[in-house]
Amino acid sequence: MRLSVFPFMLFWVLLYACSSTTTEVMTTEKETVADAPAKPAVSKERMTPCTTLDDLDAETRSRTEDAYTLYRDQIRYKNYEEARQLWRQAFYTAPGANGRVKYHFEDGIKIYNHIFNQETDPVIKSGLVDTVMSIYDKYIECYGDDGTLVARKAFDCYYYYRDYREVDETFRMFRDVVDRKGEKTDYFMINPFSRLLYDRVLEEKISHEEASRYANKIFEIIDYGKSTCKDQYCDAWEVIEEYAPNLLSGLEGIKGFYDCTYYMKKYYSDFENDPTDCDNITEVYLKMVWAGCDREDARFVALQEAKEKECYVAPPPPGPLKKASIALNEGDFQEAIAYYETYVREESDAAKKANILLRISKIYYVHIKNFVAARRYARLATEQRPDWGAPYMLIGKLYASSGPLCGPGRGWDSQVVTWAAIDKFEQAKKVDPSIADQANEWIRKYRKYMPKKEDIFLRRLTAGQSFLVPCWIQEKTRIRTAD
Repeated sequence: MRLSVFPFMLFWVLLYACSSTTTEVMTTEKETVADAPAKPAVSKERMTPCTTLDDLDAETRSRTEDAYTLYRDQIRYKNYEEARQLWRQAFYTAPGANGRVKYHFEDGIKIYNHIFNQETDPVIKSGLVDTVMSIYDKYIECYGDDGTLVARKAFDCYYYYRDYREVDETFRMFRDVVDRKGEKTDYFMINPFSRLLYDRVLEEKISHEEASRYANKIFEIIDYGKSTCKDQYCDAWEVIEEYAPNLLSGLEGIKGFYDCTYYMKKYYSDFENDPTDCDNITEVYLKMVWAGCDREDARFVALQEAKEKECYVAPPPPGPLKKASIALNEGDFQEAIAYYETYVREESDAAKKANILLRISKIYYVHIKNFVAARRYARLATEQRPDWGAPYMLIGKLYASSGPLCGPGRGWDSQVVTWAAIDKFEQAKKVDPSIADQANEWIRKYRKYMPKKEDIFLRRLTAGQSFLVPCWIQEKTRIRTAD
């Protein structure tokens, strides 16, 4: 996964430009938009069934129109409490406004979000979140929704109100939007929905069949978004493409989760670009076996022939290694690992044990997508052969590719993994000078993705300071900057 210092805040900027996504809340008591007046009959001229200024008597209309005007002045002066009082008066009297405009819903969300951010009492904050949710609900009631408002509502729950809303509820809202909008699903919800989908699979809260269906829908949405985007929205889709597919690739270790079409589209070009490298051929070949691809397919036949030509080694003698090799070639990774472990237990030569332990580590990394297990076996390999740099290189690659697992793919949470990755590349060339060129290449590749001085300063940190990299990595490192 390529990391980048490109600000992930692009999402917030674009989203606000479209529709003021940021939701904010405030009140000392729970407010519900359900208190608004009952819906009158819809006339041909109006665009909403909700109460409008035209439904009010002259005196009430005058007061309400004044409130609509005055609350916007208070927002301009950043007097949010005064704005809230006036907005409530206008909104609860005529939520349909003049029957055409919708900005007052956006303004209400903005007002409440600002005051929510100032509030410290969790009970009050919870009530304010309820109010924001009810504003969204009234917005939908008054003007309908093609799914975008529900997407924004779920987006706010995920990023701003996750301590006050059930995660399962947020996931259901995202899922319903995908069902409704299909490939035209709003760009800003793809990354959070991907994260929730991924987590639900790991937590066994969703069947593999259902999760696979939505993962493939996400890929279709991204393809459509990239092919139809314009101007700055193409930058947003670029961010999405760097995150969601990489995160969801972590589910490749589940047998049958993705079909052959997915693997061919994603990996076959790796073989075409380097058709003589044995390691590359083997990796692509095993992915196709794992995917259950048709062995009569011309592409599979080409892989098979390249493997036989470029990767031939004398078959091992009868025993665990031969059984492991057969299982591996059939895409049965767990059985292969079991035989490799048997070999390690029975073998006395440290170097041979180290080689097989690293082979197990690579299976977990490349095919099963279990990074924790991959690191464990790489560490065991270093215990058998401390002067070998390859296991440290593999651990570094594990860390470097953890941006989508540990953060949004860009920004601080994803960037800090580069520190731990570079530490391992440095360690690799220290213990094994023969791979210094390879290690230096990876160091150069990821050094530019480290946080910048400004990022460090904003978090009141300093270069050289000790830092514990979070997520699954949990290793101490040293703070460095890209500039």
